[in-house]
Amino acid sequence: QVQLVESGGGLVQAGGSLRLSCAASGRTFSSYAMGWFRQAPGKEREFVAAISWSGGTTGYADSVRGRFTISRDNAKNTVYLQMNSLKSEDTAVYFCAARPRDWVTTTRLYDYWGQGTQVTVSS
Repeated sequence: QVQLVESGGGLVQAGGSLRLSCAASGRTFSSYAMGWFRQAPGKEREFVAAISWSGGTTGYADSVRGRFTISRDNAKNTVYLQMNSLKSEDTAVYFCAARPRDWVTTTRLYDYWGQGTQVTVSS
């Protein structure tokens, strides 16, 4: 069992930056691939970024590649999402998620989810 708690969301102006954190409980955190997803009002939850259990491989949605960076610190049981050059279209609730084995971009294939943190980008 893995429990996830996101933090770091807030209100930021377009062009600004935020860093989201996701703290995980459980001794097996380092064996899980981690993903970040987001959901805007009236839209489906979508993939943002993911990272392998070792941190050796990462993946990004086209809409955030080059602006967002995912990383993890297995000693701290934490995964991060550094978001730069934020745009109004990045406004959403951001969720972290975990799954054993390799990371994927499909929402339904993640086993554990956090409660989400709101990111609002003003233009």
